[in-house]
Amino acid sequence: MRIIPAIDIIDGKCVRLTKGDYSTRKVYNEDPVEVAKAFEASGIGYLHLVDLDGAKSNHIVNKDVLRKIATATSLQVDFGGGIKSDEDLRIAFENGAAQVTAGSIAARNPDLFLKWLDQYGADKIILGADSHGRKIATHGWQQESDLDVVDFIAGYERKGVSFVICTDISKDGMLQGTSIELYAEILQATGVKLIASGGITSIDDLKAVKALGCEGAIIGKALYEGKIELNELRVAGFL
Repeated sequence: MRIIPAIDIIDGKCVRLTKGDYSTRKVYNEDPVEVAKAFEASGIGYLHLVDLDGAKSNHIVNKDVLRKIATATSLQVDFGGGIKSDEDLRIAFENGAAQVTAGSIAARNPDLFLKWLDQYGADKIILGADSHGRKIATHGWQQESDLDVVDFIAGYERKGVSFVICTDISKDGMLQGTSIELYAEILQATGVKLIASGGITSIDDLKAVKALGCEGAIIGKALYEGKIELNELRVAGFL
């Protein structure tokens, strides 16, 4: 299972939110490139980079951060936040994204999402399935739809999606464990490469999502708050 640290960006800085609430932002480092280099030095090969300014603005804002990380490290970066147009997608890939995560577009403009999937391929386009109370949330988690998360993922799998990042917003940043039951349901209903995200707090959480069959796990606040140490990941055989 791939271990994928998260770096969320507001005003060019590395921050974390709680349950997606922008008013809860906490700055962990002024220099996201420094954070990315530290991850790489510890044996990490992947990074989940989220442009929170972009998610709120409906277009990419922090492309320079993406470019600097992609240039300064060999991390395979999946990038999300604010990707709403062909131009945004082009900017993301031109600035070094290995994969792009699209959630709001998949919910609000499925024709455009499917066009991207066809144009770039299932290995490049990740379906973002962020949910609250099982309902898909969009626009940086500021808006909620009436789409059931499992139905949403299953529907897109039938249309060619391979990679899915699923975040239970109620768990995100709470440091109280992750949504094992929801991930189990998704994996029973589909054959997608599921990346667990939100609430992963301990090595035991990682072992649990790995046992389910998740392809990857995104870790955010637990790393920054010291709940999971990078050397712990190595000792436990995740790196």
